[in-house]
Amino acid sequence: MPPVLQTLIESGRIVDVILLVLAVEVVGLALWRQLRGHPMRLGVLVAAALPGACLLLALRGALTGAEIWWVALWLAASFPAHLLDLRLRPP
Repeated sequence: MPPVLQTLIESGRIVDVILLVLAVEVVGLALWRQLRGHPMRLGVLVAAALPGACLLLALRGALTGAEIWWVALWLAASFPAHLLDLRLRPP
């Protein structure tokens, strides 16, 4: 494995990069839908990304040696985030 990638993984910074890509994706999708004439509320898009963000934060905690309760907290937070996503999705 290349040393840069090894460092990104061990420091947990790889998760920061993925979260940034996720945020860009949400904004890009909102703009794309707006330009296509099918706007979607930003809250719906954020709710769709939230469960994944919670799981990524749990991963970051596990990679960096955070207290186990932080990892458990983010894992537990992903479930209500999934429920919110399901509730807000358009039919």
